[in-house]
Amino acid sequence: MASVSGVLPPATILFDLHGRNLVLRPPKAGDIGHVVSRHGALYAAEYGWDWSFEALVAQVASEFVLKYNAARERCWLAEMDGRIVGSTFVVEKSAATAKLRLVYVEPVARGLGISRRMLDAALAFAVAAEYREMMLWTNRNLTAARGLYASAGFKLTQEEPYRGFGHDLVGETWMRPLP
Repeated sequence: MASVSGVLPPATILFDLHGRNLVLRPPKAGDIGHVVSRHGALYAAEYGWDWSFEALVAQVASEFVLKYNAARERCWLAEMDGRIVGSTFVVEKSAATAKLRLVYVEPVARGLGISRRMLDAALAFAVAAEYREMMLWTNRNLTAARGLYASAGFKLTQEEPYRGFGHDLVGETWMRPLP
């Protein structure tokens, strides 16, 4: 796999997951729309969130594309067996702060460590881009995501109840210093 990695674009990362190849790659045409659609469909199915969540995801994705700064921002699509099974984005919040956005993993690919691989890639990129900290925003009811973030050294720094996506929710801001 190391010899193959040498000929791939620098943003493409290969992993062996229990005999299956996982590729973390940059987006191609059509991928951003796919990320928006899958976020909307998954969060509707799993949490009953309405289409306003999909609008938020579309806004975040659109801003990423329109304001993209290759030195400071990155998007990875997790692909397994030729199928997109997840995404993660790093965007510039400020000169010192990277923001983790649009992390998801398809239900059929959960439990394989894909979320951790994407988070590790995002953190490594943020360190290389010389950010001093990484932040993220999530919701209290997303327990698996919260557990992942806590295990990676993120600390909950703010909570705020709000009405969104057709539900009463508690938004959370998490922060992590970077080396």
